[in-house]
Amino acid sequence: MEGAPAEASAPVPAADAAPAAVAITFEIQPDGRTEVLSLPLSTPVSDALSALTTQLGAAPDALESVTLGDQPLDPMSTLEGSGVDGSRPLTVLLSNNNPPPGDTYTMPDEIDVDVHFDNGQASRRIRVAIIKEERPKNYLGGYRNRKTNAVYHHASSQTIPERKDYGDVSNKNHRETQTYTVKTRSQQTTREGGTQMSRPDLYMDHSGDREIKPRPYFNSELLSELRLVKTVVIQCYWRGYVARKRAWNLREELYRKQEEAEEAERQRIAEAEAKHKREIERRMHPRTFDDFEILYNELENWRQHETQRIDNAGMEERERLAALAQLLHKETKLLQTIDRLKIAANKENREERIKSVLELMAAPKKWQMSDGESAEVHTPFTTRAKELLELHRGLNLPLLTIDERLDVLLHVKWTVKEFDCNLTREIVDLIDREADLLNRGRSEASLDGLRKRIANLFLQFIETPEFNPEAARFQKVPRDLMMRQNVQPIGVATHGIN
Repeated sequence: MEGAPAEASAPVPAADAAPAAVAITFEIQPDGRTEVLSLPLSTPVSDALSALTTQLGAAPDALESVTLGDQPLDPMSTLEGSGVDGSRPLTVLLSNNNPPPGDTYTMPDEIDVDVHFDNGQASRRIRVAIIKEERPKNYLGGYRNRKTNAVYHHASSQTIPERKDYGDVSNKNHRETQTYTVKTRSQQTTREGGTQMSRPDLYMDHSGDREIKPRPYFNSELLSELRLVKTVVIQCYWRGYVARKRAWNLREELYRKQEEAEEAERQRIAEAEAKHKREIERRMHPRTFDDFEILYNELENWRQHETQRIDNAGMEERERLAALAQLLHKETKLLQTIDRLKIAANKENREERIKSVLELMAAPKKWQMSDGESAEVHTPFTTRAKELLELHRGLNLPLLTIDERLDVLLHVKWTVKEFDCNLTREIVDLIDREADLLNRGRSEASLDGLRKRIANLFLQFIETPEFNPEAARFQKVPRDLMMRQNVQPIGVATHGIN
């Protein structure tokens, strides 16, 4: 059976429908399923709809309309008065808020089943009572219709399971209960069997016969031999696996060594290129004493090689002296170039040294904590050093506009005017002079010397412990305040040094 009728028990014949009752088909929309009710034609439409909602398990207000074809039916009229004769289905429209039929379906107590006969007898409709079983039904197999997607279950799942009555369960663990009584019964089958032996006067067909030979007796020796053979097979497979594993490890080791060798070669080439670039950079832009020592040594080697080449060339005395004079001229030019590089290197090294010292002054203090971690703390002295560092950077910034340069000079002036001494007065005087020249529109080149003087004096201001307490840590030879007359306050009486 399909759908809900699949859970019904074996069909129970019922009495034939009354002559005044007809089978009326209802098409439920928008679900598209059909329901069949056997009702008399004198039944009001409202009663028929109530019976339909009861069978559907839906609420009475779930029905919105009922039509026969395109004509709506009046609920107050009878089925016969509305033109219903059972030949055409009635269309019933359910509201959208009605739950899906799969969730709210209620199995009816009885259903009508159409029985068709193969011998030409007219089909009959019988009423079948449904036994509602509360237990979950076991799925014992079935099949599904591909066109309608209806699932059909085997008949065994429709049968009520037989209840096994064990009687008195109090003795189920007793020996008498657990002991099975053996009974002997004889039985004679209804079909006799016999064997016909061949003979000269009888033809027998042997085409379907089979010859069955018993296997030899399997003793302990055969079992030992079989175990030995299977053991050898297992050993072969295991040794093959071990050999493949070992070969794979050897290949992996070889591949790893090749990778390490290639990586070492790439690293050696990279280091050689980096070293070559460093050597070229040391000769093009020397910075340290060793760099200039290399240049001087190479220049000396070149001079000796050229002198030896000129002496061994077999020139006349006049040509030899001319070649030596030209060599001396080239050596002089090279020495001048090295001296210019040394001046540029000294300038860069000085700026780099000043920058590193000022950054060390402005660096926060590192304190060791009890948990082993270190904490960075800014003190008032480091904060002061950081402010002075920013002002020094502002003084050395190139390509500033006039307004930006004046703003930097104003901040420096406010900073140094906190102290009244000869150094601060000189800085303030130079700042006022540059501001006046900037307002007059002087060029940048004409102010280069003045700006260098201001930067040097402000650097001296930063390196003075009286103005920047952090500078005391970087004083190699501390001197007494009275020995630095330019930083002594103006209002303090001075004494000569004998």
